[in-house]
Amino acid sequence: MRKTLALLLSGAAFVALLAGCYSTPEGSKRAGMPFGKDTFESRYQRSVPQIYAAARAVLELNGTLISENTIAHSYEAKVDNRTVVVKVDEVEPGVSRVLTMARKKGGMADADLAAEIDKQIALKLASTPAQR
Repeated sequence: MRKTLALLLSGAAFVALLAGCYSTPEGSKRAGMPFGKDTFESRYQRSVPQIYAAARAVLELNGTLISENTIAHSYEAKVDNRTVVVKVDEVEPGVSRVLTMARKKGGMADADLAAEIDKQIALKLASTPAQR
């Protein structure tokens, strides 16, 4: 009886430990696994609109754009049945930051896809001339 109760309590504690919420770059909370690196940050000497346009082009090339927040400068897209969120904001005058997050269907982190999308945004920016 004690063994069964101890096993049941340890199983419940294990499930409670694994279940949780994670924060998106936009600041909202979603159900999923809070463990693992899922967000990549890059900084560029480009304006927010230039990076925002490059991020849109990359997401449309790789998957389907689900939502666009023009106030917070963020996109949400589905790429290979994974959710990708890209947020662009200005850190200081002339320097902008890109946060790229990717999650699998069950809420697990997908660092490889986030890094790939981040790299493609960088390559897209490198292939376009800087505007003043």
